[in-house]
Amino acid sequence: MGARDTLLAAAAAHLDEGRFEAELARRVAIRSASQDADAGPALQAYLADELVPTLTALGFTHTIHANPVAGGGPFLIAKRIEDPARPTVLMYGHGDVIRGQDASWTRGAGPWQLARDGDRLYGRGTADNKGQHSINIAALAQVLAARQAGGGKLGFNLTWLFETSEETGSPGLAAFCAAQREALRADVLIASDGPRLTASKPTVFLGSRGVVNFDLKLTLRDGAHHSGNWGGLLRNPGTVLANAIASLVDGQGRIRIDALRPPPIPANVRAALAGLEVGGSPDDPVVDADWGEPGLTPAERVFGWNTLEVLAYTTGNPAHPVNAIPPSASATMHLRFVVGTDVSRLADVVTAHLQAQGFPPIEISVGEVMEATRLDPDDPWVHFTLDSIARSTGAKPVLLPNLGGSLPNDVFAHILGLPTVWIPHSYPGCRQHAPDEHLLRPVAREALQIMAGLFWDLADFDGRRAAA
Repeated sequence: MGARDTLLAAAAAHLDEGRFEAELARRVAIRSASQDADAGPALQAYLADELVPTLTALGFTHTIHANPVAGGGPFLIAKRIEDPARPTVLMYGHGDVIRGQDASWTRGAGPWQLARDGDRLYGRGTADNKGQHSINIAALAQVLAARQAGGGKLGFNLTWLFETSEETGSPGLAAFCAAQREALRADVLIASDGPRLTASKPTVFLGSRGVVNFDLKLTLRDGAHHSGNWGGLLRNPGTVLANAIASLVDGQGRIRIDALRPPPIPANVRAALAGLEVGGSPDDPVVDADWGEPGLTPAERVFGWNTLEVLAYTTGNPAHPVNAIPPSASATMHLRFVVGTDVSRLADVVTAHLQAQGFPPIEISVGEVMEATRLDPDDPWVHFTLDSIARSTGAKPVLLPNLGGSLPNDVFAHILGLPTVWIPHSYPGCRQHAPDEHLLRPVAREALQIMAGLFWDLADFDGRRAAA
């Protein structure tokens, strides 16, 4: 058995012998729920008392920084620099979780105690994101142990960035990375968050769809008016707004306003998505084959196209309807978009469209925008990662040009200017953000081997030269 194979066996044994579960149990027990107003001490403790000792033992120096945005949680930068001439990898994770929702758990032992039930490890953060970055740290430790005979050198430099406000929208992350650009200088981001395509298929994604919400509000008059006396004489704002929405996205989910549609799917993105099946697991909903943009496969619709959703709609008093024409109606819309979609003038574009369709003035307010990102699937870092994973697992991994959901990847891709490669260690049915969140032990075991193999292979790869 060669040195790399011995390493992969040791990485698997780290889970099989219970050491990984012990590490994860400590981290799950820290109630670092950033949505709670009093979470500050727990967020600080997760960095200072849990991650710092672990990373210090692996040869990292560290600094903990206050968030530049009031109310945001702290950041940790940990660095292990062996040779400035070698590539530097930036890794990212978040130590915060969402609220525990303690009373709603039906499996395990509640959100703050790791509990094993068959192949599932229950606890808040097991999937998002404590379990995922714990896998990466544990895999790195296995590589350093295996390299001891050669002086314990990785053969590359590594910087960790941890934030503690991701579950509240990552306030301060962009400003912090802009201010710390030199400290975070690297050649690539390699990180883990989000789900695999399915539990059984190791997956790589290269960015994420962007996301923006916008509210539509139509107010036609003060107060409601009896429908028997005024029906047929007064515009109903609920009816008008419903038709306005239908002019934006039709009854089959197809976006009807050209400015909100993406450019054609690039050939190498389409090739990467060819043959991929979305859903099909026992807990997955059934995909509606006739929903969304016609002529696209389900994988192309969720990973290569834009979607416009109605998240909420209100007119009148839904809880207690009365026989009166309401004075107003409002809706919250939700746009997921891929690279190449310009949302910088979203309000102006939608307003112009609705005016051209003859609708009365509808108030539009646009929320925060998370930009879309996508690394070129032909980038050398992509080929290196796919080859390394295939070498460790014996199978070709799934390549998603971008995640269907959204992550703060625009900070790394745009502000720090990095190629971004994500290797998720969860799966779609993990119940993240819900009661009964869990990590699958078989996925964690394979992920430990994948990341150990990747760290091992990085010693012999220089993405800068490969790209030249």
